Amino acid sequence: MKIRLAAPLQSDSVVDGFGIRTVIWTQGCSHNCPFCQNPSTHDFQGGKDFSVDDIKEELDHLQNQDGITLSGGDPLFQIEAVTEIASHAKKIGLNVWCYTGFTYEEILKMAEKKPIYLEFLKYVDVLVDGKYIHELQNLNLLFRGSSNQRLINVKETLKNNEIVLIPESDGIMEEFSKKEVTFI
Repeated sequence: MKIRLAAPLQSDSVVDGFGIRTVIWTQGCSHNCPFCQNPSTHDFQGGKDFSVDDIKEELDHLQNQDGITLSGGDPLFQIEAVTEIASHAKKIGLNVWCYTGFTYEEILKMAEKKPIYLEFLKYVDVLVDGKYIHELQNLNLLFRGSSNQRLINVKETLKNNEIVLIPESDGIMEEFSKKEVTFI
């Protein structure tokens, strides 16, 4: 299986989720959010194809990384590939974050027709959902650009069948930097 990426894996990120992370920049997005910080990732023909097996092998050799972050573009436009990558990341003890322009509710609707979306969510620890809306930009938000976007604790959300947000409180950084995420 192939995945189209905007760039090779970027390790040692501290701005794309809690802890030290490797970012996987997917290529392709049709949300076209005005003032998007990654407009070069929108073109579905841009970037370069990579083997999912090669990406998994790269993940196997990572050192000193707490997790991976799927970003882009929008990773959900390549759901089969990102599901396989997220599943592998969990197997090797990495936590998984995903940035998407879709809301959690929209993903559940998509899962009604294509169950792999729900399977994907089972491997995600934190989902940053919703389109970037420039008029709602807030530079004081944790790991997101506009106030409509949410930091969703996916495990607790799936368990409780209602959205559970990550609190923005003291001590949360230390908790989420652990390889196997637990929640306060």
